[in-house]
Amino acid sequence: MTFNSNADVSGNTAKRRGGGAVAAGGIGIAGLGGLAILLLNLFTGGDFTSLLGAGAPLQTQDQGTTIADCRTGQDANEDDACRLAAGSLAIDQYWEDTVDGYRRPQLVVVDGQTSTQCGTASNATGPFYCPPEETVYIDPTFWNVLRQQFGAETGSLAQLYVLAHEYGHHVQKLIGVFDSYPNNGTGPESNGVRTELQADCFAGSWVAAMARQTDENGVPYLQPPTEAQLRDALAAAATVGDDHIQQQSSGHTNPESWTHGSSEQRQRWFATGYQNGAGSCDTFRVSGSDL
Repeated sequence: MTFNSNADVSGNTAKRRGGGAVAAGGIGIAGLGGLAILLLNLFTGGDFTSLLGAGAPLQTQDQGTTIADCRTGQDANEDDACRLAAGSLAIDQYWEDTVDGYRRPQLVVVDGQTSTQCGTASNATGPFYCPPEETVYIDPTFWNVLRQQFGAETGSLAQLYVLAHEYGHHVQKLIGVFDSYPNNGTGPESNGVRTELQADCFAGSWVAAMARQTDENGVPYLQPPTEAQLRDALAAAATVGDDHIQQQSSGHTNPESWTHGSSEQRQRWFATGYQNGAGSCDTFRVSGSDL
């Protein structure tokens, strides 16, 4: 995915916030055990870093500062933090056109680590959505962790897929999914798995429409995705499948402990949204065999 260089993205409201670098023990990326915990955090909104050992003490946080030098699509093409900030504009515009009463969440680009009502945000916890704050937290150095430790595809569209997934969780809060389908444990047919697969589907629906959102001058923020970029996004979805994570970390899979769905499911539901739109994403009304 590529931003149009002359698109105006200066209207983004993303904030940068953080309390310094995370200690190596807190990141826990020395082996696959630590990596499994890192990936377990991806997309959950939970904080499992206590399983890895303590990180650096958190500092008192302010409300954050704006993302400097993030004014044009060209800036977004050249900088990860600006890419996320600019992407939030297009994702918000899509959901404003799709969901009645949509309100924009806050996006916080994490520098090191920061405290939240949902636990610590850092590259060790991975991107997550914090429902009580209606805020998405992402540390851009997370892409380096996935790339270096797991060989994951982390191209520009893969990054925005992750962002769109977290915004999908915000949509779920707004439309009542969290209230209607509360946590009922783990397993291949659990509400948790259905929630994550729906967010993947929502992300796919936005990617299909991503070239239709425009700035105030009518310039599209984004160019249509290329086939190579779509393959990267699908590869990212596969990387965070429960079966893939378990196979890499322990050599076997245990579907009864799944919280996100398999690699095949995550790719397929992303593709479902991409091909058929957000209206095709009701993962709660299909049988377990159709998940």
